[in-house]
Amino acid sequence: MNPGTAALIRGLEVLDRLGDPQVGRHGLGVVRLSELVDGDKSQLSRTLKTLDEHGYVERDPDTLAYRLGWRVFGLAARAADARLLDAAGPILRGLVEAFGESVHLSVRQGDMVLTLLSESPPSTLHAPGRAGGLTPLGTTSAGRVLVADLAPDELDSLGLSDARPAIAAVAVQGFAIVREAFEPGLVAAAAPIRGMSGAIVAALNVSAPRFRFDDRLEESARRLVVAANQLSVAVGGRPWLDG
Repeated sequence: MNPGTAALIRGLEVLDRLGDPQVGRHGLGVVRLSELVDGDKSQLSRTLKTLDEHGYVERDPDTLAYRLGWRVFGLAARAADARLLDAAGPILRGLVEAFGESVHLSVRQGDMVLTLLSESPPSTLHAPGRAGGLTPLGTTSAGRVLVADLAPDELDSLGLSDARPAIAAVAVQGFAIVREAFEPGLVAAAAPIRGMSGAIVAALNVSAPRFRFDDRLEESARRLVVAANQLSVAVGGRPWLDG
């Protein structure tokens, strides 16, 4: 085998071993890694040094164990974002067809909700929403979902103390519903999308005029959970609730 190919394979095996969920943040030492990848200890040390220099692994200064570095997680996040956007389009369009209302894919940007994708039916009256638009966290269904796994002090720092009970309810039911909290006459529901780490990375939500959609809101919220679960799986995450 070409020496360069052998070194590449060894590096990939190291990343694979360190990515084992059972290893976690504790990492593995050189001796244990050499046993797992069945390699020479000196060659493995050189491989680890190269990976460390480029941010793919990091060495704990106290235990001297290696674990995955920031660059691996950065690549994973970018890949997940691309997969999420690719997978979301057809799902949003399917939900628009099912609901006859506007559906959005959103993420948290600081203390605001950023809409990444928005699909609406070809009607003259539908809820506002556009890609790139910003809305508040506390008064929107997507916002409440996006902060549902934050600690109480983190919610307080975002000015969401008053919304804490509604946000806590998301963990119980798996979705958020708001009625005229963001805008008079508007109702909305949202469900969380989780990434590989288990954290909430995005929200899927539907919004519509109350007079037309209020009686279908809870049923639609449960359907959003199913769709959000599909998107969680698409980015390598696990569904929050079984759909």
